[in-house]
Amino acid sequence: MLSLVHSAVRDRTEALGRQFQSATPFRHVVIDEFLAPDFCRRLMAEFPGFDREHARNEMGDVGRKAVFQNLPQLGPAYAQLDAMLRGREFLSFASQITGIPDLRYDPEYVGGGTHENLSGQDLDPHVDFNYHPTTQLHRRLNLIVFLNPEWREEWGGNLELHVNPWLPPEEDSVKAIVPIANRCVIFETSESSWHGFKRIQLPDDKKHLTRRSIAVYYYTKQRPADEIGPHHATVYVPRPLPENIRAGYTLRDEDVQAVQSLLVRRDTQTLNGLDILIASMNARRNFRRWCTASFARGHSGCSAL
Repeated sequence: MLSLVHSAVRDRTEALGRQFQSATPFRHVVIDEFLAPDFCRRLMAEFPGFDREHARNEMGDVGRKAVFQNLPQLGPAYAQLDAMLRGREFLSFASQITGIPDLRYDPEYVGGGTHENLSGQDLDPHVDFNYHPTTQLHRRLNLIVFLNPEWREEWGGNLELHVNPWLPPEEDSVKAIVPIANRCVIFETSESSWHGFKRIQLPDDKKHLTRRSIAVYYYTKQRPADEIGPHHATVYVPRPLPENIRAGYTLRDEDVQAVQSLLVRRDTQTLNGLDILIASMNARRNFRRWCTASFARGHSGCSAL
């Protein structure tokens, strides 16, 4: 199944590994022409249309981002992609590039799957949740494949990797990656892997376009002790108010909408973090109960996790 990856990519695994290890602001690698061209075109052709029911946020409102988590059900090409992403050959390939052994695929696609963002959408800088809410495995890698045959840097929506978005802008060095088709970004998931993207602002003659990507996350059972942090949900750094909103300024309709959007996002992120935390606590409690019952029966199967 590794044949779905472009042969030129498979032939330079060592070089990609060196790029990953030396990259800043944190370990990552950008791989153009990642998939075999014909296969990438099939993925773009089978990409699901924007579905309002898949764009509801935690408040129940329809947003500007749609997510489909069940890749195999989207079409034959996505079923092939899913089979490759979970296969031992690809897991070994990803480990060779990143130096992270014993990677594990997430069949639930928690937080992953296809992502489609409409014009006007953005994503605050954040670090991702660090444990899988069900298995409690350590989250280690993000793999993103972009599926936008036409995109320009000035349209926004570029993946941005931050040193630390809590710092003043002049101190927060940012690497921007244009989300052009068949570009893959693999980066480590850590307590300092801050990333996001600025608001998508498409010109009037390009409003029909959307920002499309596939996101896959990998986990491990163990993690180096110096990389382990307290259990947490996704941590966002809210964007500041627009620069024009200052004392004495008269708000326009669009300014009011911008402020309302920031407030809704704050509330949504808070609820989302609470949901993940509660789910994780329930999973850990159920796991402990299972272990207790397993030991009582004379089994030690809980060591598998």
